Amino acid sequence: MAKLPVTLTVNGDGYDLLIEPRKTLLAVLRDTIGLTGTKEGCSTGDCGACTVIVDGRAVTSCMVLGVTAADKAIMTIEGLAADGELHPVQQAFIDTGGYQCGFCTPGFIMASKALLDENPARTEEEFRHALGGNICRCTGYTKILEAVMQAAEEIRTTA
Repeated sequence: MAKLPVTLTVNGDGYDLLIEPRKTLLAVLRDTIGLTGTKEGCSTGDCGACTVIVDGRAVTSCMVLGVTAADKAIMTIEGLAADGELHPVQQAFIDTGGYQCGFCTPGFIMASKALLDENPARTEEEFRHALGGNICRCTGYTKILEAVMQAAEEIRTTA
């Protein structure tokens, strides 16, 4: 299959790539660029493990073709920390033990960041509902929700 020239902007860095039109953004991120923090879970968009932020919106990267992400701002878990400082969501996951085995954690963190960027003043029930597309096989979600609520409080008080 013929590869197409595509420029992707990932975590602020530009990548001039030749990619097959059928390759998912997840595959491009992991296999072509080498950013393996984004995880492949179900490959059907149901588990949220592959969540990244594209132009400010959380998307399941297994459901997005890499070529369609050209000229968009893509953020992965690798791009979240700034100047050696963890993002409040990352720190909250550590503080609360919300990371469990860690497989689903990047997807939860990226989905949470997108939600907090949109509105950090959500209620616990709103966060619970909004994160319903992310699945964790290790926990009852209590620690994950605690982490998101802690990060929301941090963001609200420093804004």
